[in-house]
Amino acid sequence: MRPSFHPRLINGPFDDPGIFIPFLFEKRALIFDLGDINSLSTRDILKISHIFVTHTHMDHFVGFDRVLRLFLGREKNLYLYGTEGFMKNVEGKLDSYSWNLVGNFSNSFSLNVTEVHPEHLISREYVCQNRFIPAKEDVKLSFNTILLKEPALSVSAVILDHSIPCLGFSIKERFHVNIIKDKVIALGLEIGPWLKDFKQALFNHQDPESEFVVRCGKNNKEKKFILGNLSKQIALITPGQKITYIADVVYSDRNKEKIIGLAKNSDHLFIEAAFLENDRDMAEKKYHLTAHQAGKLAGKANIKQYTLFHFSPRYTGKEYLLIEEARTAFEKYKSKII
Repeated sequence: MRPSFHPRLINGPFDDPGIFIPFLFEKRALIFDLGDINSLSTRDILKISHIFVTHTHMDHFVGFDRVLRLFLGREKNLYLYGTEGFMKNVEGKLDSYSWNLVGNFSNSFSLNVTEVHPEHLISREYVCQNRFIPAKEDVKLSFNTILLKEPALSVSAVILDHSIPCLGFSIKERFHVNIIKDKVIALGLEIGPWLKDFKQALFNHQDPESEFVVRCGKNNKEKKFILGNLSKQIALITPGQKITYIADVVYSDRNKEKIIGLAKNSDHLFIEAAFLENDRDMAEKKYHLTAHQAGKLAGKANIKQYTLFHFSPRYTGKEYLLIEEARTAFEKYKSKII
């Protein structure tokens, strides 16, 4: 399976947390957490369409200003998600600047901000040319873990406890369309933008007996196919991947239940491991996980692989201890799954 997106940590395990998720064959990306993002290129940042923030401690939200500066004057709708009170945090950032010249911008840039409450979502739009003053009424929708739902993927969230509400996120492909390049070429076609439309037709459950037109080549020549027949010839359908991200949570019974439920059977779990188990009292005091707890959660959730991050600086040069502690717990608890 060739996945549609390739998540990676934005920084090293001792630095600000967050993962960047670029999409294959698309100039698009998502990001989970928005701390220090100086390691990301301008080109990468401009691909971002949706930003999911666990909570607004500085190391998870300080990168907002850089994103805002790069997107000003561009044609863009940027979507942000955060916990209850998130709009106030965003408005505080926006209110710290003067916007007297933005009415002259020719391109339309807007921020669409959504707060996640236990039973509902509240969304508000901020338009740059209107000096980021909301001009529309808030939109309120029910919340049942789903934040974003598209034909090809969905993003889910749960509200966790970090002494303040903190979100955990999971992104999942519905299924993956693997293109068999040799079969494409054998049909006299070229690898090109039409494949995006082809995949979209499959994700949209378009009638397999319907006509699908391929336009490719220098002259953009048309070739007509029956969608279902073309799919059988050039595509291999496989289950989609699932990526889960957990940052800044205390190891409590309620958090454990929610994390395992969200992360269940993930292909890749990104999970914080701030302290060693010997320092569990400190972890509880600061509402963070130990490496043992992170490994145990990963094992109980039956994930395929995991990546640790958000190490306390007290372990600088000793990160191998955190890695080994998590590995031991992961193998112990994963082996108990029937």
